[in-house]
Amino acid sequence: MENIEYLNRYERQLTELLLREVTRRRYLDGQLLHSDDLDEKWYQIAPDYVSDAVPQIAEYPSVALAWAGYVGMALAAYWDEDWQRYSRNPNLYLHLRNKQGFDLLDEYVLYKVLKLPEGGLEATALEDLMRSCAHIVLDLIRHEQIEPQSVLAFHVYARSIKVLFRIGAAVELKRRKYKYEKISLEKN
Repeated sequence: MENIEYLNRYERQLTELLLREVTRRRYLDGQLLHSDDLDEKWYQIAPDYVSDAVPQIAEYPSVALAWAGYVGMALAAYWDEDWQRYSRNPNLYLHLRNKQGFDLLDEYVLYKVLKLPEGGLEATALEDLMRSCAHIVLDLIRHEQIEPQSVLAFHVYARSIKVLFRIGAAVELKRRKYKYEKISLEKN
């Protein structure tokens, strides 16, 4: 039970840190846009993502983290475009990864899924954002001084990529002009 409380606290702290950074960069407005559909899909695809990413941690820790944000962006784009069709795919992560491989997942998402011009300012800015978010996560993990390759380290990593997925999804939803609005239920 102690670890669950710790992990929940860690996830909240990381979400707040990244939300502040992404808001500071004006990609969000202080709120984490989300969809239950996307959260549910993350839980379905996370095991395959983890099996590809974990071997990358030693040499490319920021890639092993940041790519989850790109997956979030891609799924948010699919959600907006035609979720009825895309949600039938049993594993959208494998669909993305199999196009160009894990190493080029970021490029595939930016240029093929989001259809941004290669080398354009928006793609470059999104790359910088995801890189910055991954570095924030790495700094927080290091600050926590968790024993490497421990069960707790795995769970912290799993929580971290979930948060990065949600950040990526929120950024893409905002790019697509989604926002939370207050709805009044008062009758005039």
